[in-house]
Amino acid sequence: MVLDKIREFFGFKKHGDEKEIIISCERLERRVALLEGGRLEEFAIERDSDRQISGNIYKGRVKNLESGLKAMFVDIGIDKNAFLHYWDAIPAALDSSVETIDRGGKKKNQRRVTADDIPRLYPPGSDVIVQVTKGPIGTKGPRITTNISLAGRYLVLMPFTDQFGISRKIESQKERQRLRKILADLDVPDGMGVIIRTVGDGQRPRFFVRDLAMLLEQWKRVEQKLQSVPAPALLLEEPDLIERTVRDFLTDEIDRIVLDNEEEANRVKELIGSISKRSQKKIRYYNEATPIFERFNVDKQIDGAFRRQVWLPCGGYLVIDETEALVAVDVNTGRNKGGRDQDKTIVQTNLEAAEEVARQLRLRNIGGLVIIDFIDMRDRKDQQAVVNKLKDGVRRDKAKTNILPISSLGLLEMTRQRVQESISRSLYMECPHCKGRGMVKSPETMSVEIQRAIIRILRLYPDVHELRIHVNAGVMERLKNEDEHLLVELERRFQGRLTFRVDPKLGVEDFKLVNVATDQEIDPKSDGANAPSAPGERDSKEHRGDRRGDRDRH
Repeated sequence: MVLDKIREFFGFKKHGDEKEIIISCERLERRVALLEGGRLEEFAIERDSDRQISGNIYKGRVKNLESGLKAMFVDIGIDKNAFLHYWDAIPAALDSSVETIDRGGKKKNQRRVTADDIPRLYPPGSDVIVQVTKGPIGTKGPRITTNISLAGRYLVLMPFTDQFGISRKIESQKERQRLRKILADLDVPDGMGVIIRTVGDGQRPRFFVRDLAMLLEQWKRVEQKLQSVPAPALLLEEPDLIERTVRDFLTDEIDRIVLDNEEEANRVKELIGSISKRSQKKIRYYNEATPIFERFNVDKQIDGAFRRQVWLPCGGYLVIDETEALVAVDVNTGRNKGGRDQDKTIVQTNLEAAEEVARQLRLRNIGGLVIIDFIDMRDRKDQQAVVNKLKDGVRRDKAKTNILPISSLGLLEMTRQRVQESISRSLYMECPHCKGRGMVKSPETMSVEIQRAIIRILRLYPDVHELRIHVNAGVMERLKNEDEHLLVELERRFQGRLTFRVDPKLGVEDFKLVNVATDQEIDPKSDGANAPSAPGERDSKEHRGDRRGDRDRH
């Protein structure tokens, strides 16, 4: 206790409060984890086969205009044409998360461009410089804008707008006043604008000058390439995951960055060296036998965080379901039955759930519409406390969020900016057996369907007298035990022979019917072109014997 107070007095962090960035570099993918006191708070993954294009700048060519959608489709040189809404093709005001700063000086009196002007400005076949704001998701192509921005360490440069601003996440009014003066002193070319990022809080003026010079040099290279290459062409590629991590996450609060690749560790040192020589000491090269994510307990936390059911410290749990249209989060008390004060137990569970939901959205990179079904609370103060807890949790989120109050049904609606596919959709594929439902038909259901298919085939095809049915092992157990007498009855009824085989390649819901005489598979849903005009059971006198077919079940 005394030691912690001494460490706090001298500006040292308590043991267990360290912030670390752990980077795993492998041949096929790179993973980055941000740990705070050993707890996973941020997670990102990037693969060579699935490099994100969000932030890339392209010289595109307008393919066609859709007046009904108020949008155009632009060829930027990838598989799918990019979607450019008319409102994303006109100069935009600064985002609400940025305070607009008036630096004074003269501004050009240009005619205001409206959505009605877009068809004239960008006819089909014309070239346009665009930036990707949202990568391809599912069957949708990327979304783009003509409002270009280049992100640096401390600044964001906007080449096509003369607006200036400061991030509202910098809360100190004294610091904001200092940054306004720095912003006024920056030598920004006419027609361009600059935003000071949150990480600029407390930084020296020379850092902003150096950052601006780097961004202007970067834009100069973009302009040169714009004039020399035909559309469609990539003009500027967003840095890879490791470089973005250094740019966006390395602050004075980070105690160390640990990498398991010596070459990448040296590259990070060079990147940091251009920002802060002192911060180079934070880089550590990990060279132990135990994998780095296992050594820092990251793998175990990832496995726990990405399950459908996520446990809370109080004993309650979340159930998270990601669908095509929205993400549903259900909050349950679980093992947290509490004592006599049931209302206090519910509020405690909801508060922990709100904090965990904010964390889960970041870890899973979930975007779009999110519906949270909190446990019902009668007191409006308790409801507001839960909403405030959620807002506090998403404050650190780099994606834009919008949170509505809890409705009378106990539901909270919120949106989170979706820039790319969620991590779960990047890492996992749809189950080939359940097709994404999460459930498969029971063996009993499959037995019914197989018998129904057999009856249909034997009625529609009078020449078929012997069938071989290939099934899943679990379904075979049902057919061999509970339903054997039904199959015997079928053979007697149709004077046929049924042979069953287990096929390990078949899923629970799959089966095949094969005509033994021709060794050809028969589609149970076929129309039966060779069916008799009046299909019926084979019960003529000459075939009405008591023949019982042998069945082989392996």
